[in-house]
Amino acid sequence: MPRSVLDRRRFLAATASVTALSRLPAFAREPAPAVRFAVSTYSFWQFRDTPAPIERCIDQAAEMGFDGVEILQVQMGGDESNGRLQRLKRQAHALGLALCGFSTHQGFVSPDAAVRRQNVDKTLHSIDLAFRLGIPTMRVNTGRWGTSKDFDTLMANKGIEPRLPGHADDEEAFGWVIEALEQCLPKAEECGVVLGLENHWGLGRTAEGVMRIVEAIDSPWLRVTLDTGNFLEDMYPQMQRIAPQACLVQAKTYCGGGKWYTLDIDYDRVAEILRAAGYRGWVSLEFEGKDDPATAVPESLALLRRVFA
Repeated sequence: MPRSVLDRRRFLAATASVTALSRLPAFAREPAPAVRFAVSTYSFWQFRDTPAPIERCIDQAAEMGFDGVEILQVQMGGDESNGRLQRLKRQAHALGLALCGFSTHQGFVSPDAAVRRQNVDKTLHSIDLAFRLGIPTMRVNTGRWGTSKDFDTLMANKGIEPRLPGHADDEEAFGWVIEALEQCLPKAEECGVVLGLENHWGLGRTAEGVMRIVEAIDSPWLRVTLDTGNFLEDMYPQMQRIAPQACLVQAKTYCGGGKWYTLDIDYDRVAEILRAAGYRGWVSLEFEGKDDPATAVPESLALLRRVFA
């Protein structure tokens, strides 16, 4: 075949490809956005000694090269005034950081309706704080029976604890949690804050427990916060189960060994699970090791950037 004819055919084929591409919607022509990395303020404190001020955590996150910060609410101390919230938002913005997650604590596993109502009110207050901070997603918990002597005992028993006397199974407790979260969703929708139910002990200790609640409620304002360090058995199949519903991923690392346990997490495998699930959200580092956060947190960020590259 003459060279001129071959070149012409190649030109026409290339032109056809470009034309076809131009007809695609813009989102289909663009590459998928890269995962962005945040750090939880918990990484600089871990409930040890005096809580590290949120302001200092934001400064450290910027110095270490993170893209965003996830705030642990109990670390804020007593000042949740609007003035402080706006100063935190301004500080993060000036440093080029996003405030991407708000990690809260509540427990709806109680036979006492008044206790459940208190925790609903607490959650509604937290949603309002997230809204004022401009944070789009908030971690929520199921809660647990509370029969363990303390958290060390709970961890020694791998997050499993006896039920309260008179309760033979968890059926009633699932109903309490579902009812309580349903009461929180109108506020979440009003404020534009997606609630992420975490695999975090209690009824959320397993993927089955988390998804039972999320699927029963079936709302776009309730999704999942996937914590890579809270599945103590069959971690990868359980991550696969909840990954399609994830609105935030908390990535645990244990440099120097963990306080309660150390997991050998294959983050290359975790990254593949998230890619297969189509996850495009934030990955927030939760450093839970004994090494100095000043060195271990940047090392952990380097690991995450490598595996998600």
